[in-house]
Amino acid sequence: MDHNFDLIVIGAGPGGYTAAEHAARQGLRVAVIERHKLGGCCINYGCIPTKAFIHASSLYSSLKNCGQFGLVAGETGFDFPAVCAYKDDAIARFRESVGQEFDQLGVVFIQGTAQIVREGVVSVTAAQGGKEVFRARHILIATGARAYKPPIPGIDLPGVVTSWEILGTPHWDYDQLVILGGGVVGVELASVFNAFGAKVTIIEQAPRLLGPMDREISESLEKMLRRRGIDIYTEASATAIEQTADGRLCCRFRMKSGLPGQLEATRILVAAGRRAYLDGLTADGLTLETKDGRIAVDSNFQTSIPNVFAVGDVMETVQLAHLASAEGVCVVDKLCGNPPSVLLSTVPSCAFVELPVIPTCIHVNPEIASVGISEEQAIRHGISVSCGRYDIRTNGKAIISKESSGFIKLVFESHRKVLIGAQMMCPRASDMIGEMATAVANEMTARQLLSAMRAHPTFNEGIGEAIRDCLEKSR
Repeated sequence: MDHNFDLIVIGAGPGGYTAAEHAARQGLRVAVIERHKLGGCCINYGCIPTKAFIHASSLYSSLKNCGQFGLVAGETGFDFPAVCAYKDDAIARFRESVGQEFDQLGVVFIQGTAQIVREGVVSVTAAQGGKEVFRARHILIATGARAYKPPIPGIDLPGVVTSWEILGTPHWDYDQLVILGGGVVGVELASVFNAFGAKVTIIEQAPRLLGPMDREISESLEKMLRRRGIDIYTEASATAIEQTADGRLCCRFRMKSGLPGQLEATRILVAAGRRAYLDGLTADGLTLETKDGRIAVDSNFQTSIPNVFAVGDVMETVQLAHLASAEGVCVVDKLCGNPPSVLLSTVPSCAFVELPVIPTCIHVNPEIASVGISEEQAIRHGISVSCGRYDIRTNGKAIISKESSGFIKLVFESHRKVLIGAQMMCPRASDMIGEMATAVANEMTARQLLSAMRAHPTFNEGIGEAIRDCLEKSR
């Protein structure tokens, strides 16, 4: 094997494999080094298995409630190992598709643990212990992040797990599940196991679930989860985890008022965020500047080491697979001297505030999605806004499918009516948010958006209704 490359990518998750494929299409000779499996955390222990669980649990819930459509399903149940086998098949098929793309593009995949020895030089240690040295003009770090376990007494007891273990273990022991953290991971897995019949409790330190999201979405989500039987304690912190005499777990926690509480559980899921994976990334004597535990980069994703770049969860506070992919593409475009293929943010002439063009999606039922900024954020920036809102319960597709919970909210700058944000909590929100991201990136106005016809009956019609609501309010 030729050990010289134009680009070496460390990490084969979405940030890494997307950058590698994009670079190979530009004619660069590329190698990707991964210590575990092709696809990184996202494909193997994150997005793909989680969404497979969500799909299976949603179908199970639909079967149990099919009588509302005049259907009879008979006795329903689930085989958790079989559900996990379905999930594993989805992972394998996705991983295989990435591997086939590598083969077609000539990307070299190297399995082992990479360490940057000096500028342009990477040492790789194989699982068996052998070492090889590779060289490249440029190096891209995309090592991602791993689940964070806060220093709570008992956090390492058997039965206290992260999403990594839950998504990788085909054994049901979730009759009583306590989840520490009300962010995306906690909320999505709470919905999955609640649908499968587990008794689920969420303990969240912040005043509300999904803190960075629009307040109305957070509040609506919390009400919905409570209606489904999920207990939620906000402004509460776990203080200790103990093993009970019968082998179960006891989670002790304290609320803002100071009152203590305790919950028995068969499993405790720690969903308290993720921390950048930096272990052994550079050799002794080679300094890689970090900030708050993440790799520090400049506006071009350049690290403190010349010709070494970083993308994705290893340097970002916003940890999203599609953001890592977009950043990887941006780095390759810069290296090749090409104009950017994708925008990460924009500053519309009407607002003079940097808007993120990064869709955020949460796969609960109904789905949650957002892009740009919320009304609350716009007001904090001093932007005068006009909002349009549509309640999904009057939508034809929602009436047919009996999925009538949720809304669409669009945020326009009040003078030119340029779209600067969208928040959705409705069926198919994760599919529809792409149109809104395109509109924000291109400074599209309400009237421009309204000029596009939307098919009937679709959930997407709700976007048009929200636009009309904004324009009617502004008359």
